[in-house]
Amino acid sequence: MKYRNIKLIVLAAMALSALNSCTDSFVEVDPIASIDESNYYKTETEAYSGLVAVYDIMKKESGGFENMIAMLNAGSDDFYAGGGSASDGAGMQSFSNYTINPASLPNSFWTDYYQGIYRANVLLQKLPTTNMDATKKARFVAETRMLRAYYYFQLVTMFKNIPLITEPVNPTSYYNVLQAKPEDVYAFIENELKAAITDLPTTINAETEAGRVSQGAGKALLGKVYLFEKKNTEAAQILAEVNGTPGGANPYGYSLLTNFADLWKVDNKFNSESIWEATHTSKSNATWGAWGSGTDEGNSLNVMVGPRGYSAATPTAPKYETGWSFNTVTQDLHDALVGDTRYDATIADLSNLVATGQATYSPGYMDTGYFLKKFMPTNADLTTGGGDVVLNYRQNTYVIRLADTYLMEAEALGGTGERAQALLNAVRRRANMPVITVSMDAVMKERRLELAGEGHRWHDLIRTGQAASKLASRGFVAGKHEIWPIPLNQLTNTKLIQNDKY
Repeated sequence: MKYRNIKLIVLAAMALSALNSCTDSFVEVDPIASIDESNYYKTETEAYSGLVAVYDIMKKESGGFENMIAMLNAGSDDFYAGGGSASDGAGMQSFSNYTINPASLPNSFWTDYYQGIYRANVLLQKLPTTNMDATKKARFVAETRMLRAYYYFQLVTMFKNIPLITEPVNPTSYYNVLQAKPEDVYAFIENELKAAITDLPTTINAETEAGRVSQGAGKALLGKVYLFEKKNTEAAQILAEVNGTPGGANPYGYSLLTNFADLWKVDNKFNSESIWEATHTSKSNATWGAWGSGTDEGNSLNVMVGPRGYSAATPTAPKYETGWSFNTVTQDLHDALVGDTRYDATIADLSNLVATGQATYSPGYMDTGYFLKKFMPTNADLTTGGGDVVLNYRQNTYVIRLADTYLMEAEALGGTGERAQALLNAVRRRANMPVITVSMDAVMKERRLELAGEGHRWHDLIRTGQAASKLASRGFVAGKHEIWPIPLNQLTNTKLIQNDKY
Protein backbone atom coordinates (compact mmCIF):
# COMPACT_ATOMS: atom_id res chain seq x y z
CA MET A 1 0.00 0.00 0.00
CA LYS A 2 1.33 3.46 -0.82
CA TYR A 3 1.75 5.70 2.18
CA ARG A 4 -0.49 8.50 0.99
CA ASN A 5 -3.49 7.92 3.19
CA ILE A 6 -5.09 10.46 5.46
CA LYS A 7 -3.10 9.75 8.62
CA LEU A 8 0.29 9.71 7.03
CA ILE A 9 0.35 13.32 6.01
CA VAL A 10 1.99 14.12 9.30
CA LEU A 11 3.31 17.57 8.48
CA ALA A 12 -0.15 18.83 7.61
CA ALA A 13 -1.57 17.46 10.85
CA MET A 14 1.28 19.05 12.79
CA ALA A 15 0.61 22.43 11.20
CA LEU A 16 -3.08 22.38 12.06
CA SER A 17 -2.34 20.93 15.49
CA ALA A 18 -0.19 23.96 16.18
CA LEU A 19 -2.81 26.28 14.76
CA ASN A 20 -5.63 24.74 16.80
CA SER A 21 -3.81 23.76 19.97
CA CYS A 22 -5.64 22.49 23.05
CA THR A 23 -4.84 23.18 26.67
CA ASP A 24 -6.14 21.86 29.98
CA SER A 25 -8.68 24.66 30.02
CA PHE A 26 -10.30 23.43 26.83
CA VAL A 27 -9.21 25.19 23.61
CA GLU A 28 -6.75 28.01 23.22
CA VAL A 29 -5.51 29.33 19.90
CA ASP A 30 -1.80 30.18 20.02
CA PRO A 31 -0.57 32.81 17.56
CA ILE A 32 1.70 31.27 14.93
CA ALA A 33 3.85 33.78 13.07
CA SER A 34 4.00 31.72 9.90
CA ILE A 35 0.28 30.87 9.69
CA ASP A 36 -2.52 33.43 9.68
CA GLU A 37 -5.69 31.45 10.35
CA SER A 38 -7.89 34.16 8.87
CA ASN A 39 -6.21 33.68 5.49
CA TYR A 40 -5.93 29.91 5.64
CA TYR A 41 -8.19 27.29 3.95
CA LYS A 42 -8.30 29.31 0.74
CA THR A 43 -7.12 26.41 -1.43
CA GLU A 44 -7.92 22.73 -1.66
CA THR A 45 -4.46 21.88 -0.33
CA GLU A 46 -5.01 24.00 2.76
CA ALA A 47 -8.49 22.57 3.26
CA TYR A 48 -7.09 19.07 2.98
CA SER A 49 -4.53 19.80 5.68
CA GLY A 50 -7.41 20.97 7.85
CA LEU A 51 -9.29 17.76 7.18
CA VAL A 52 -6.20 15.73 8.10
CA ALA A 53 -6.05 17.61 11.40
CA VAL A 54 -9.66 16.69 12.16
CA TYR A 55 -8.97 13.02 11.38
CA ASP A 56 -5.84 13.08 13.51
CA ILE A 57 -7.87 12.84 16.74
CA MET A 58 -8.94 9.33 15.68
CA LYS A 59 -5.59 8.08 16.98
CA LYS A 60 -7.12 8.49 20.46
CA GLU A 61 -8.51 4.98 19.91
CA SER A 62 -5.12 3.32 20.42
CA GLY A 63 -2.43 6.02 20.36
CA GLY A 64 -0.73 7.55 23.37
CA PHE A 65 -0.83 6.23 26.93
CA GLU A 66 -4.32 7.60 27.55
CA ASN A 67 -6.00 5.73 24.70
CA MET A 68 -9.64 4.65 24.59
CA ILE A 69 -9.21 0.91 24.06
CA ALA A 70 -6.84 0.35 27.00
CA MET A 71 -9.00 2.55 29.23
CA LEU A 72 -12.32 0.93 28.34
CA ASN A 73 -10.85 -2.56 28.62
CA ALA A 74 -9.62 -1.77 32.13
CA GLY A 75 -13.12 -0.88 33.34
CA SER A 76 -14.75 -4.07 32.02
CA ASP A 77 -15.03 -7.51 33.56
CA ASP A 78 -12.66 -8.92 30.92
CA PHE A 79 -9.48 -7.09 31.90
CA TYR A 80 -7.66 -5.49 34.79
CA ALA A 81 -5.73 -2.25 34.41
CA GLY A 82 -2.51 -4.18 35.04
CA GLY A 83 0.75 -2.31 34.48
CA GLY A 84 3.72 -2.12 36.81
CA SER A 85 1.99 -1.25 40.07
CA ALA A 86 -1.26 -0.04 41.64
CA SER A 87 -0.21 3.53 40.83
CA ASP A 88 0.93 2.90 37.26
CA GLY A 89 -1.54 4.83 35.10
CA ALA A 90 -3.58 6.18 38.02
CA GLY A 91 -6.55 7.10 35.86
CA MET A 92 -6.80 3.64 34.37
CA GLN A 93 -6.36 2.02 37.77
CA SER A 94 -9.12 4.14 39.30
CA PHE A 95 -11.49 3.20 36.49
CA SER A 96 -10.64 -0.48 36.85
CA ASN A 97 -11.38 -0.55 40.59
CA TYR A 98 -14.11 2.14 40.48
CA THR A 99 -12.42 4.68 42.69
CA ILE A 100 -12.54 7.03 39.69
CA ASN A 101 -13.02 10.68 40.59
CA PRO A 102 -12.68 14.13 38.98
CA ALA A 103 -9.02 14.39 39.96
CA SER A 104 -7.95 10.90 38.86
CA LEU A 105 -9.62 10.88 35.44
CA PRO A 106 -7.09 12.02 32.79
CA ASN A 107 -8.07 15.37 31.35
CA SER A 108 -7.29 14.22 27.81
CA PHE A 109 -10.41 12.06 27.57
CA TRP A 110 -12.32 15.34 27.53
CA THR A 111 -9.90 17.75 25.85
CA ASP A 112 -8.73 15.54 22.99
CA TYR A 113 -12.23 15.12 21.60
CA TYR A 114 -13.06 18.78 22.05
CA GLN A 115 -9.86 19.58 20.21
CA GLY A 116 -11.18 17.51 17.31
CA ILE A 117 -14.53 19.29 17.53
CA TYR A 118 -12.82 22.68 17.51
CA ARG A 119 -10.81 21.77 14.43
CA ALA A 120 -13.99 20.54 12.73
CA ASN A 121 -15.85 23.72 13.62
CA VAL A 122 -13.09 25.89 12.16
CA LEU A 123 -12.91 23.86 8.96
CA LEU A 124 -16.67 23.87 8.46
CA GLN A 125 -16.70 27.63 8.91
CA LYS A 126 -13.95 28.11 6.33
CA LEU A 127 -14.89 25.56 3.64
CA PRO A 128 -17.68 27.61 2.00
CA THR A 129 -15.10 30.12 0.74
CA THR A 130 -12.44 27.59 -0.22
CA ASN A 131 -11.58 27.55 -3.92
CA MET A 132 -12.08 23.91 -4.92
CA ASP A 133 -14.32 21.54 -6.86
CA ALA A 134 -17.87 21.61 -5.48
CA THR A 135 -18.26 17.82 -5.31
CA LYS A 136 -14.97 17.41 -3.51
CA LYS A 137 -15.86 20.24 -1.15
CA ALA A 138 -19.16 18.52 -0.31
CA ARG A 139 -17.21 15.39 0.56
CA PHE A 140 -14.84 17.33 2.82
CA VAL A 141 -17.85 18.81 4.60
CA ALA A 142 -19.44 15.37 4.99
CA GLU A 143 -16.29 13.81 6.40
CA THR A 144 -15.81 16.66 8.84
CA ARG A 145 -19.41 16.47 10.05
CA MET A 146 -19.16 12.72 10.53
CA LEU A 147 -15.94 13.02 12.52
CA ARG A 148 -17.42 15.76 14.67
CA ALA A 149 -20.47 13.56 15.28
CA TYR A 150 -18.22 10.68 16.32
CA TYR A 151 -16.28 12.84 18.75
CA TYR A 152 -19.54 14.03 20.29
CA PHE A 153 -20.73 10.43 20.50
CA GLN A 154 -17.58 9.49 22.41
CA LEU A 155 -18.07 12.38 24.80
CA VAL A 156 -21.78 11.90 25.45
CA THR A 157 -21.40 8.16 26.10
CA MET A 158 -18.57 8.79 28.54
CA PHE A 159 -19.69 11.97 30.31
CA LYS A 160 -23.39 12.36 29.35
CA ASN A 161 -23.63 16.04 30.35
CA ILE A 162 -21.44 17.97 27.94
CA PRO A 163 -21.38 21.32 26.11
CA LEU A 164 -22.63 21.26 22.53
CA ILE A 165 -20.44 23.67 20.58
CA THR A 166 -21.02 23.89 16.85
CA GLU A 167 -18.85 26.83 15.83
CA PRO A 168 -15.41 28.11 16.85
CA VAL A 169 -15.45 29.47 20.39
CA ASN A 170 -13.26 32.28 21.62
CA PRO A 171 -11.18 30.77 24.45
CA THR A 172 -12.45 33.29 26.97
CA SER A 173 -16.06 32.54 25.98
CA TYR A 174 -15.72 28.92 27.04
CA TYR A 175 -15.97 29.91 30.67
CA ASN A 176 -19.61 30.81 30.10
CA VAL A 177 -20.55 27.71 28.10
CA LEU A 178 -23.32 25.56 29.58
CA GLN A 179 -23.94 21.85 29.22
CA ALA A 180 -26.59 20.66 26.79
CA LYS A 181 -29.27 18.09 27.44
CA PRO A 182 -27.97 14.63 26.44
CA GLU A 183 -30.99 14.14 24.17
CA ASP A 184 -30.07 17.34 22.32
CA VAL A 185 -26.52 16.10 21.81
CA TYR A 186 -27.83 12.81 20.44
CA ALA A 187 -30.24 14.66 18.14
CA PHE A 188 -27.33 16.72 16.84
CA ILE A 189 -25.26 13.58 16.23
CA GLU A 190 -28.12 11.95 14.33
CA ASN A 191 -28.69 14.98 12.16
CA GLU A 192 -25.00 15.39 11.40
CA LEU A 193 -24.66 11.78 10.31
CA LYS A 194 -27.81 11.85 8.18
CA ALA A 195 -26.56 14.97 6.44
CA ALA A 196 -23.06 13.55 5.95
CA ILE A 197 -24.02 10.14 4.57
CA THR A 198 -25.38 11.47 1.27
CA ASP A 199 -22.08 13.08 0.27
CA LEU A 200 -19.76 10.32 1.48
CA PRO A 201 -18.36 7.91 -1.15
CA THR A 202 -19.71 4.38 -1.26
CA THR A 203 -16.20 2.97 -1.62
CA ILE A 204 -12.70 4.11 -0.65
CA ASN A 205 -9.57 3.74 -2.77
CA ALA A 206 -7.23 1.86 -0.42
CA GLU A 207 -4.19 3.02 -2.35
CA THR A 208 -4.80 6.75 -2.08
CA GLU A 209 -7.56 7.30 0.50
CA ALA A 210 -7.12 4.59 3.12
CA GLY A 211 -8.44 5.69 6.48
CA ARG A 212 -11.08 8.09 5.19
CA VAL A 213 -14.72 7.45 6.06
CA SER A 214 -17.28 6.07 3.63
CA GLN A 215 -21.05 5.98 3.36
CA GLY A 216 -21.05 2.50 4.90
CA ALA A 217 -19.07 3.76 7.89
CA GLY A 218 -21.51 6.64 8.31
CA LYS A 219 -24.50 4.32 8.33
CA ALA A 220 -22.77 1.88 10.69
CA LEU A 221 -22.05 4.69 13.13
CA LEU A 222 -25.61 6.00 12.90
CA GLY A 223 -26.90 2.50 13.61
CA LYS A 224 -24.68 2.33 16.67
CA VAL A 225 -25.90 5.72 17.87
CA TYR A 226 -29.52 4.57 17.52
CA LEU A 227 -28.71 1.42 19.47
CA PHE A 228 -27.27 3.43 22.36
CA GLU A 229 -30.41 5.57 22.31
CA LYS A 230 -32.52 2.41 22.43
CA LYS A 231 -34.08 3.31 19.09
CA ASN A 232 -33.94 -0.31 18.09
CA THR A 233 -36.23 -0.14 15.08
CA GLU A 234 -34.16 2.62 13.48
CA ALA A 235 -30.93 0.87 14.42
CA ALA A 236 -31.98 -2.43 12.87
CA GLN A 237 -33.13 -0.74 9.69
CA ILE A 238 -29.95 1.18 8.93
CA LEU A 239 -27.61 -1.59 10.10
CA ALA A 240 -29.41 -3.93 7.70
CA GLU A 241 -28.42 -1.55 4.90
CA VAL A 242 -24.78 -1.97 5.92
CA ASN A 243 -24.95 -5.70 6.54
CA GLY A 244 -26.96 -6.85 3.55
CA THR A 245 -27.35 -10.64 3.44
CA PRO A 246 -25.74 -12.15 6.56
CA GLY A 247 -22.61 -13.92 5.41
CA GLY A 248 -23.27 -12.73 1.85
CA ALA A 249 -23.49 -9.61 -0.27
CA ASN A 250 -24.10 -6.03 0.81
CA PRO A 251 -24.03 -2.71 -1.08
CA TYR A 252 -20.59 -1.74 0.17
CA GLY A 253 -18.64 -4.89 -0.59
CA TYR A 254 -17.95 -5.79 3.04
CA SER A 255 -17.47 -9.45 3.92
CA LEU A 256 -16.30 -11.41 6.93
CA LEU A 257 -12.74 -12.65 6.61
CA THR A 258 -12.60 -16.42 6.27
CA ASN A 259 -10.08 -16.76 9.07
CA PHE A 260 -10.70 -14.85 12.31
CA ALA A 261 -6.97 -14.74 13.09
CA ASP A 262 -6.32 -12.82 9.86
CA LEU A 263 -8.02 -9.80 11.42
CA TRP A 264 -4.96 -9.36 13.62
CA LYS A 265 -2.25 -9.58 11.01
CA VAL A 266 -0.56 -6.21 11.24
CA ASP A 267 -0.29 -5.69 7.50
CA ASN A 268 -3.86 -6.78 6.77
CA LYS A 269 -5.12 -3.22 6.92
CA PHE A 270 -8.37 -2.07 5.31
CA ASN A 271 -9.52 -5.62 4.64
CA SER A 272 -13.01 -6.63 3.53
CA GLU A 273 -14.33 -6.81 7.10
CA SER A 274 -13.06 -3.38 8.04
CA ILE A 275 -15.70 -0.64 7.98
CA TRP A 276 -13.65 2.01 9.76
CA GLU A 277 -10.12 1.91 11.16
CA ALA A 278 -8.02 4.18 13.33
CA THR A 279 -4.73 4.17 11.49
CA HIS A 280 -1.14 4.14 12.70
CA THR A 281 2.27 4.25 11.12
CA SER A 282 5.88 3.55 12.06
CA LYS A 283 6.98 6.47 9.88
CA SER A 284 6.35 9.42 12.20
CA ASN A 285 9.67 8.59 13.92
CA ALA A 286 8.15 9.38 17.31
CA THR A 287 10.47 9.82 20.28
CA TRP A 288 9.83 10.02 24.00
CA GLY A 289 10.07 13.78 23.75
CA ALA A 290 7.18 13.88 21.26
CA TRP A 291 5.05 11.03 22.63
CA GLY A 292 1.59 12.27 23.46
CA SER A 293 2.22 15.68 21.91
CA GLY A 294 0.02 15.08 18.88
CA THR A 295 2.85 14.47 16.42
CA ASP A 296 3.34 10.77 17.23
CA GLU A 297 1.39 8.38 15.02
CA GLY A 298 2.32 4.97 16.42
CA ASN A 299 0.04 2.42 18.10
CA SER A 300 0.76 2.69 21.83
CA LEU A 301 -1.70 -0.06 22.73
CA ASN A 302 0.80 -2.60 21.35
CA VAL A 303 3.56 -1.86 23.84
CA MET A 304 1.07 -1.35 26.67
CA VAL A 305 -0.38 -4.88 26.50
CA GLY A 306 2.91 -6.75 26.04
CA PRO A 307 4.36 -8.75 28.96
CA ARG A 308 7.18 -7.18 30.95
CA GLY A 309 10.65 -8.62 30.60
CA TYR A 310 9.62 -11.17 28.00
CA SER A 311 12.33 -13.55 26.80
CA ALA A 312 11.91 -16.56 24.50
CA ALA A 313 13.78 -19.60 25.84
CA THR A 314 13.32 -21.85 22.81
CA PRO A 315 13.43 -21.25 19.04
CA THR A 316 9.76 -22.17 18.74
CA ALA A 317 8.53 -19.75 21.41
CA PRO A 318 6.43 -16.79 20.17
CA LYS A 319 8.54 -13.80 19.18
CA TYR A 320 6.76 -11.30 21.39
CA GLU A 321 8.36 -8.03 22.37
CA THR A 322 8.57 -6.77 25.92
CA GLY A 323 5.79 -4.40 26.97
CA TRP A 324 4.22 -2.84 30.04
CA SER A 325 1.68 -5.55 31.02
CA PHE A 326 -1.48 -3.43 30.95
CA ASN A 327 -4.92 -4.97 30.28
CA THR A 328 -4.15 -8.37 31.77
CA VAL A 329 -6.94 -10.83 30.95
CA THR A 330 -9.29 -11.90 33.74
CA GLN A 331 -9.79 -15.54 34.55
CA ASP A 332 -13.46 -15.09 33.69
CA LEU A 333 -12.78 -14.07 30.10
CA HIS A 334 -10.16 -16.79 29.76
CA ASP A 335 -12.64 -19.42 30.90
CA ALA A 336 -15.36 -18.06 28.59
CA LEU A 337 -13.03 -18.46 25.60
CA VAL A 338 -11.66 -21.90 26.46
CA GLY A 339 -12.89 -24.27 23.76
CA ASP A 340 -13.66 -21.41 21.38
CA THR A 341 -11.62 -21.28 18.18
CA ARG A 342 -11.02 -17.57 18.72
CA TYR A 343 -9.05 -18.22 21.91
CA ASP A 344 -5.64 -18.53 20.25
CA ALA A 345 -6.01 -15.26 18.36
CA THR A 346 -7.34 -13.42 21.41
CA ILE A 347 -5.35 -14.59 24.43
CA ALA A 348 -1.63 -15.22 24.86
CA ASP A 349 -1.14 -17.75 27.66
CA LEU A 350 2.19 -16.69 29.13
CA SER A 351 1.67 -18.89 32.18
CA ASN A 352 1.73 -21.95 29.93
CA LEU A 353 4.84 -20.75 28.10
CA VAL A 354 6.60 -20.38 31.44
CA ALA A 355 5.34 -23.73 32.75
CA THR A 356 6.59 -25.55 29.65
CA GLY A 357 9.95 -23.79 29.67
CA GLN A 358 9.38 -21.92 26.42
CA ALA A 359 9.65 -18.38 27.76
CA THR A 360 10.02 -16.18 30.82
CA TYR A 361 8.57 -12.81 31.75
CA SER A 362 8.30 -10.53 34.79
CA PRO A 363 4.74 -10.54 36.19
CA GLY A 364 3.35 -7.05 36.73
CA TYR A 365 0.43 -5.74 38.73
CA MET A 366 -2.75 -7.85 38.68
CA ASP A 367 -0.90 -10.48 36.66
CA THR A 368 -3.02 -13.46 35.61
CA GLY A 369 -0.60 -15.03 33.16
CA TYR A 370 -2.96 -14.14 30.31
CA PHE A 371 -2.38 -11.26 27.87
CA LEU A 372 -4.33 -9.63 25.02
CA LYS A 373 -2.91 -11.27 21.92
CA LYS A 374 -4.89 -9.27 19.35
CA PHE A 375 -2.55 -6.34 19.95
CA MET A 376 0.53 -8.16 21.26
CA PRO A 377 3.78 -6.47 20.14
CA THR A 378 5.92 -8.79 18.04
CA ASN A 379 9.44 -8.76 16.67
CA ALA A 380 8.08 -8.72 13.13
CA ASP A 381 6.31 -5.42 13.80
CA LEU A 382 9.36 -3.53 15.06
CA THR A 383 10.09 -0.42 13.05
CA THR A 384 13.37 -0.21 11.19
CA GLY A 385 13.02 3.55 10.88
CA GLY A 386 13.83 6.39 13.21
CA GLY A 387 12.48 7.27 16.63
CA ASP A 388 12.04 5.05 19.66
CA VAL A 389 11.03 1.54 18.60
CA VAL A 390 8.27 0.97 21.17
CA LEU A 391 6.48 4.18 20.16
CA ASN A 392 6.30 3.31 16.47
CA TYR A 393 4.17 0.21 16.13
CA ARG A 394 2.03 0.36 13.00
CA GLN A 395 -0.98 -1.87 13.71
CA ASN A 396 -4.32 -0.23 12.92
CA THR A 397 -7.31 -0.75 15.19
CA TYR A 398 -10.91 -1.31 14.12
CA VAL A 399 -13.41 1.37 15.07
CA ILE A 400 -16.23 -0.64 13.48
CA ARG A 401 -16.01 -3.97 11.65
CA LEU A 402 -18.62 -6.15 10.01
CA ALA A 403 -18.94 -8.77 12.73
CA ASP A 404 -19.65 -5.89 15.12
CA THR A 405 -22.45 -4.50 12.92
CA TYR A 406 -23.91 -8.00 12.47
CA LEU A 407 -24.19 -8.40 16.23
CA MET A 408 -25.43 -4.85 16.76
CA GLU A 409 -28.25 -5.50 14.30
CA ALA A 410 -29.08 -8.80 16.01
CA GLU A 411 -29.24 -6.91 19.31
CA ALA A 412 -31.45 -4.22 17.79
CA LEU A 413 -33.79 -7.00 16.62
CA GLY A 414 -34.15 -8.09 20.22
CA GLY A 415 -32.19 -11.29 19.69
CA THR A 416 -35.14 -12.94 18.03
CA GLY A 417 -36.35 -13.87 14.56
CA GLU A 418 -34.89 -15.41 11.42
CA ARG A 419 -32.67 -12.49 10.53
CA ALA A 420 -31.18 -12.21 14.02
CA GLN A 421 -30.51 -15.94 13.86
CA ALA A 422 -28.82 -15.59 10.47
CA LEU A 423 -26.62 -12.74 11.71
CA LEU A 424 -25.51 -14.72 14.76
CA ASN A 425 -24.96 -17.82 12.62
CA ALA A 426 -22.68 -15.90 10.22
CA VAL A 427 -20.38 -14.76 13.02
CA ARG A 428 -20.21 -18.19 14.64
CA ARG A 429 -19.73 -20.05 11.37
CA ARG A 430 -16.79 -17.84 10.46
CA ALA A 431 -15.28 -18.88 13.80
CA ASN A 432 -16.07 -22.55 13.04
CA MET A 433 -18.30 -22.68 16.10
CA PRO A 434 -21.60 -24.61 16.23
CA VAL A 435 -24.87 -22.81 15.60
CA ILE A 436 -26.83 -21.92 18.73
CA THR A 437 -30.38 -20.60 19.14
CA VAL A 438 -30.48 -16.82 18.98
CA SER A 439 -31.50 -14.82 22.05
CA MET A 440 -30.39 -11.56 23.60
CA ASP A 441 -28.19 -13.52 25.98
CA ALA A 442 -26.62 -15.43 23.08
CA VAL A 443 -25.99 -12.21 21.13
CA MET A 444 -24.33 -10.45 24.06
CA LYS A 445 -22.19 -13.48 24.86
CA GLU A 446 -21.14 -13.61 21.21
CA ARG A 447 -20.15 -9.94 21.32
CA ARG A 448 -17.96 -10.71 24.30
CA LEU A 449 -16.19 -13.58 22.54
CA GLU A 450 -15.91 -12.01 19.11
CA LEU A 451 -14.92 -8.48 20.16
CA ALA A 452 -12.87 -9.23 23.28
CA GLY A 453 -10.25 -6.59 23.97
CA GLU A 454 -11.43 -4.17 21.29
CA GLY A 455 -12.92 -1.68 23.76
CA HIS A 456 -16.61 -2.60 23.39
CA ARG A 457 -17.37 -4.68 26.49
CA TRP A 458 -17.78 -1.85 29.02
CA HIS A 459 -20.29 0.01 26.86
CA ASP A 460 -22.11 -3.26 26.15
CA LEU A 461 -22.54 -3.85 29.90
CA ILE A 462 -23.73 -0.28 30.49
CA ARG A 463 -26.11 -0.27 27.50
CA THR A 464 -27.77 -3.56 28.48
CA GLY A 465 -27.95 -2.88 32.22
CA GLN A 466 -25.57 -5.68 33.17
CA ALA A 467 -22.80 -3.51 34.61
CA ALA A 468 -24.08 -3.42 38.19
CA SER A 469 -24.03 -7.22 38.49
CA LYS A 470 -20.97 -7.97 36.34
CA LEU A 471 -18.81 -5.29 37.94
CA ALA A 472 -20.07 -5.39 41.53
CA SER A 473 -16.84 -7.03 42.75
CA ARG A 474 -14.86 -4.14 41.26
CA GLY A 475 -16.81 -1.55 43.26
CA PHE A 476 -19.23 -0.41 40.54
CA VAL A 477 -22.08 1.68 41.98
CA ALA A 478 -25.34 1.70 40.02
CA GLY A 479 -26.58 5.20 39.26
CA LYS A 480 -23.06 6.63 39.40
CA HIS A 481 -20.48 4.71 37.43
CA GLU A 482 -22.47 4.43 34.19
CA ILE A 483 -20.78 7.72 33.28
CA TRP A 484 -17.44 9.29 34.11
CA PRO A 485 -16.80 12.38 36.22
CA ILE A 486 -15.98 15.56 34.38
CA PRO A 487 -12.23 16.15 34.84
CA LEU A 488 -11.53 18.62 37.61
CA ASN A 489 -9.64 21.06 35.38
CA GLN A 490 -12.74 21.55 33.21
CA LEU A 491 -14.78 22.83 36.16
CA THR A 492 -12.37 25.52 37.29
CA ASN A 493 -13.82 29.01 36.67
CA THR A 494 -16.48 27.62 34.31
CA LYS A 495 -20.23 27.12 34.54
CA LEU A 496 -19.97 23.37 34.00
CA ILE A 497 -21.69 21.24 36.62
CA GLN A 498 -20.14 18.02 37.85
CA ASN A 499 -21.99 14.78 37.17
CA ASP A 500 -24.20 13.50 39.97
CA LYS A 501 -22.54 11.55 42.85
CA TYR A 502 -19.05 12.73 41.89
